[in-house]
Amino acid sequence: MNPGTYYLFFSNLSNPLRIIIISALKNKAMSVSQLSKKIKVEQSKLSHALANLRKCNLVIAKQRGKERIYSLNRKTILPMLKIIDNHAKSYCKGKCSLCEGCSA
Repeated sequence: MNPGTYYLFFSNLSNPLRIIIISALKNKAMSVSQLSKKIKVEQSKLSHALANLRKCNLVIAKQRGKERIYSLNRKTILPMLKIIDNHAKSYCKGKCSLCEGCSA
């Protein structure tokens, strides 16, 4: 694979707002207004972040009436999140500075 592909993928995941969006969508699909209320971010900022996540198909949007409903790509992203969670539980337990104070 092209290193540029890895860069694009992981840079998408390195943005704190995008990680918050991914976490919020982990269990339930939502509209921009629902996401905005849940994570307390203005809709224009949220829409911009969602557009970036959609470019890499990390998030999928389906039209429902006048709304777009956003969900995670369940085929690839959810299994990847499970792998990351398992890794953190097994190997990160307070050993890295990023995991200190987190739920791992």
